[in-house]
Amino acid sequence: MLDERARLLLKALVERYIADGTPVGSRTLSRASGLELSPATIRNVMSDLEELGLIVSPHTSAGRIPTARGYRLFVDTMLTAQREELAPQTLVADQPQKVIASAAQLLSSLSHFVGVVIAPRRTSVFRQIEFLRLSERRFLVIIVSPEGDVQNRVIFTETDFTQSQLVEAANFLNTHYAGLAIEQVRARLKVEVEQLRGQIGLLMQAAVQAGSDAMSQAQDEVVIAGERNLLALSDFSSDMGQLRRAFDLFEQKTQIMRLLDISDQAEGVRIFIGGESQIVPFEELSVVSAPYEVDGQIVGTLGVIGPTRMPYDRMIQIVDITSRLVSNALSYQK
Repeated sequence: MLDERARLLLKALVERYIADGTPVGSRTLSRASGLELSPATIRNVMSDLEELGLIVSPHTSAGRIPTARGYRLFVDTMLTAQREELAPQTLVADQPQKVIASAAQLLSSLSHFVGVVIAPRRTSVFRQIEFLRLSERRFLVIIVSPEGDVQNRVIFTETDFTQSQLVEAANFLNTHYAGLAIEQVRARLKVEVEQLRGQIGLLMQAAVQAGSDAMSQAQDEVVIAGERNLLALSDFSSDMGQLRRAFDLFEQKTQIMRLLDISDQAEGVRIFIGGESQIVPFEELSVVSAPYEVDGQIVGTLGVIGPTRMPYDRMIQIVDITSRLVSNALSYQK
């Protein structure tokens, strides 16, 4: 679509705009590209690029800036990944929630944008269940997954139970049902509850329901870090409307989850520029994402959200490294 001269000028324009954040004029572009072209020739090429929808001229400046389409062409065909020496990073093998929270903070601190991680998709299998009496007819259910993840839920019952009765119920569940999915336990309890001692069976059913709710909620966990970084970006600080829309997006989280769910269907790093994903329809935002694995199986996705004027080569490296760190930390802690 573009000849070599136009490609070099577009590449130089995008790189200069990412670095400086100001519209790029013909004279600046001539120096940045290293091409010995007259100002008139550069203006003609710029005009052609503008007609193709790759660059645009803001009303307040004679220079040009890239459009989302221009960024896409740059990322797909012109991006030269500079392997920057990032300071050595580690994530300590720990409970999945802590690994995920640390990963979101790491993405944010390295990128200076917003770090997002979808928590690992878990099976609803439990390894151990315990009960703790909080007050009359009010109990804490503690559910431990095979991965060591801990979920807590408070339940209320019509009948009060002593701590020894709670221990009896927990021992029965752990002996007969540990290693089964919560839904399997619930189905078996419906059949076997007649054989259990009165209200203890009802307590177990209430606990299993609480466990099912806890596991279901954990599936939808999205951890976001660094939203306030957007306040320091000139791309957003000058337009409160854009900033408000971005913060609304982070508050709702649903769109981010849908976008990152798309990302875990393919290997490697993916880039969504501007509104091209149709899920995060913001021309001002781009997303660089990658899936992460546990023991070779993709279980979640993470990424960086920032302005379209982001250093994509550096973001690709940050996201790729972090996905590997998360994969190693979650696989090791098993």
